[in-house]
Amino acid sequence: MSTAIRQLQPASLWKNFADLNAVPRPSKKEERVIAFAKNFGEKLGLETIVDEVGNVIIKKPASKGMEGRTTVVLQSHLDMVHQKNADTNFNFETEGIKMLIEGDWVRADGTTLGADNGIGVAAIMAVLESTDIAHPPIEALFTIDEETGMTGAMGLKGGLLDGKIMLNLDTEDDHELTIGCAGGIDVTAYDTYQPIALPENHATFKISLTGLTGGHSGMDIHLGRGNANKLMNRFLFDANKSLGIRIHSIDGGSLRNAIPRESFAVIAIPNNKVSELKNKVTSFSEILKKEYGSTDAEIQFEISEESGVSEVIPTDLQNQLLRAIYACPNGIYRMSPDIEDLVQTSNNLARVLLKNGKYEVLCLTRSSVDTEKTDEVNAITSVFEMMGATVTAEGDYPGWTPKPGSNIVKLMSDLYTEMFDGEADVNACHAGLECGILGTHYPDMEMISFGPNIRGAHSPDEKAQISSVQKFWKYLVATLGQIE
Repeated sequence: MSTAIRQLQPASLWKNFADLNAVPRPSKKEERVIAFAKNFGEKLGLETIVDEVGNVIIKKPASKGMEGRTTVVLQSHLDMVHQKNADTNFNFETEGIKMLIEGDWVRADGTTLGADNGIGVAAIMAVLESTDIAHPPIEALFTIDEETGMTGAMGLKGGLLDGKIMLNLDTEDDHELTIGCAGGIDVTAYDTYQPIALPENHATFKISLTGLTGGHSGMDIHLGRGNANKLMNRFLFDANKSLGIRIHSIDGGSLRNAIPRESFAVIAIPNNKVSELKNKVTSFSEILKKEYGSTDAEIQFEISEESGVSEVIPTDLQNQLLRAIYACPNGIYRMSPDIEDLVQTSNNLARVLLKNGKYEVLCLTRSSVDTEKTDEVNAITSVFEMMGATVTAEGDYPGWTPKPGSNIVKLMSDLYTEMFDGEADVNACHAGLECGILGTHYPDMEMISFGPNIRGAHSPDEKAQISSVQKFWKYLVATLGQIE
């Protein structure tokens, strides 16, 4: 299907996207994609720099007649979120993304597509290798590890870039011009425990919650989609209270920046209560389908026999952990009182892992107000410290303060109206764009973010709209031609 992708228009962009998607590029394991980007710049004979943390910078002189114009930084991140469906056999470490065309959309076969932020990377590559696009001096900035800590942006040194305007190509609606975003911080609660022997006369089962929609933990947090960790805990809490279950293990969610889609728990129950457990699973399955049928239409809650279980967690820890997860904030913490429909602060209870004498709970807290972000972190910390867990808050990165009066915002707003017979939606978002961090290194740089329609980012439902990519490309090229 890579051949069909390469035949889409604009051909230069889609060709580069196909080449990029052939390179495994998980966050924090970007060695291959860094080498790919470096080789791309060097083959073009352009000045190519790999900085000390792995960001790649490629500098291209202005096209003829535009030498005196303002240098523009084109910025996107090289890494991608790795998510796949439970029944998809795919190795992100060794395989390239398998892409499909469905009508006006490109998606992947059971995995994330990598359009976030691969379409932006491919567009920049197309500009760099072009011979007929009018543009000012270009500095392409390809950052690493945006999805799991933004360490590339944080590690970028001042003085490497001369640009005064930055176009970040990481927005996912083609009618939006983003000029502000939330900051974030990773919160982790963890501890160890001593497993105890499985009680006699207990049967063991695996409880599986699958088929949730998931999505981006910033951009989709307001949509009311089910969080697999919270829903599994809801069941376990009730089954613990009414049936006296014992927990062997829990494995829910995956990445901090993805709303968890699946959770699995292995439990034990007295033999004389097995039928009650099965009835409770059936009943809870119907409750979930009724409550989440409109947001998570494929939700499945099932029970199956499990063998080989010899240990469970201590009763006191089980009771404390179930209560703590129940009490942990998840979803919207506060809406912005100043910007309509903007989530100001939220938390994603992203990962719950309990097995082999260890447990950990991973959250990603986002806010466009640093003091409110601290407030929610304190709430989460308090919940888990009350049960004796160790809690850390790491990887704090700032939000991006909007500057609606900047020249680039006016230029691109006016150009959008001229090209597309309508007004762009100039806004701030709840995602964690790198602009806030980069702005601390280059405080005088004007920044704006835009991109094509991408749906389902951070989930196997991710897809990019072909016609929207064409619109985005046309807009990007026109913008480069207009910058003075």
